[in-house]
Amino acid sequence: MNAFQWLVVAICICLNIIDGFDVLVMAFTASAVAKEWSLSGAQIGLLLSSGLFGMAAGSLILAPQADKFGRKPVILLSLVVVSAGMILSSFSTSAVMLGILRFITGVGIGGILASSNVLTSEYSSAKWRSFTISLQSAGYGIGATGGGLVSMYLIEAYGWQSVFLFGGLLSTAFIFVVWLCLPESLEFLLSQQPKGALGKAQKLTAKLALPRMESLPPKPQHTLQTSSGFGSLFGQGNTMPTLMIWAAFFLVMFAFYCILSWTPKLLTGAGMTAEQGISVGIWMNIGSMFGAIFIGFLGTRFNIKTVHAVFLLLTALLTLSFAQSLSQLTLAMALAFFLGSFANGSVAGLYAVAPTLYESANRARGVGTAITFGRAGSIVSPMIIGFLLDAGWQPVSLFYLNAAVFALAIAAVWKLKQLKPAG
Repeated sequence: MNAFQWLVVAICICLNIIDGFDVLVMAFTASAVAKEWSLSGAQIGLLLSSGLFGMAAGSLILAPQADKFGRKPVILLSLVVVSAGMILSSFSTSAVMLGILRFITGVGIGGILASSNVLTSEYSSAKWRSFTISLQSAGYGIGATGGGLVSMYLIEAYGWQSVFLFGGLLSTAFIFVVWLCLPESLEFLLSQQPKGALGKAQKLTAKLALPRMESLPPKPQHTLQTSSGFGSLFGQGNTMPTLMIWAAFFLVMFAFYCILSWTPKLLTGAGMTAEQGISVGIWMNIGSMFGAIFIGFLGTRFNIKTVHAVFLLLTALLTLSFAQSLSQLTLAMALAFFLGSFANGSVAGLYAVAPTLYESANRARGVGTAITFGRAGSIVSPMIIGFLLDAGWQPVSLFYLNAAVFALAIAAVWKLKQLKPAG
């Protein structure tokens, strides 16, 4: 990979850092918002969920347009939506208004996440693709961690509204970065051949040190046959990869968000103090930042699907071990670090695998739809765990349940390993 390719990857990583901040901004400001407007726990829960619902909608509706209009235009449009949503959120006067704006912001984030993931994949060499996509996934954790630190200062100094305004201005600044520096996908130009494709392709081949193109190649046959709707994700060898990646995303995100969201609460229910539960949760988040990079590094040396299956197996085993350590703080902290690392590595592995399953003409739609199923898992997970707690389930049983969910995901990933990658 040359410097130009790494520049594209770096921009996409920065986009994910911004997304990490924008997604969790409601979590950072929840206490201050609840205090100012005297909101109940249920009302705060709806505000937290509204952004996730928006992300699911963006992945399902906005991201597939990148296969029709290009990766760059969709990313730019999504950035405009995110910027407007964040800035307007800082002027919210009610919980309803803020919830609507969080949904709108989430739509833009969903479009950015899927499209930038595809662009990173398309500008990475085969050897480095798993690593670069995993680096991009790590950017989400960096944005979330850094956002928490920035938010603490801004809330204390200027109020919770300043956190939304800061995120909105940051997203706005990046509109110009993407406009000036981010190229369109060469694969998209050759596959869909929009107006002016030859000139753009010639400039890109020069930057990529490829032979100059004097004319566009014939449109790929698969592009001519591809359906314009979601039916294109089935048939022509796509049915099994689509079903398996949907299942893997749903299962992994279900278990991951359950562990990430509920661990402090479950540990408190198992006998730890609230402070101890939070401390274990922090160690889990610290570990999660390393997991994405680690699986990407291994993916440069081994088959990413095999590595991903191993990560899922280790995550399931660590979840079982963690369930046995709920009364031992030191051991729980150590296991939490590794559990967070391998669990988030399993999520990053999904983002590395998904783009390899589809041809260029259908890649953004395929990845975006898979992410939507992942978001569905992350949305229903906290609700199901809450229902099981009300039904009398003990914390240790809930961790056993998540271990079983990770184990089920192994079957889906292993089936994907047996399938031939798309072009």
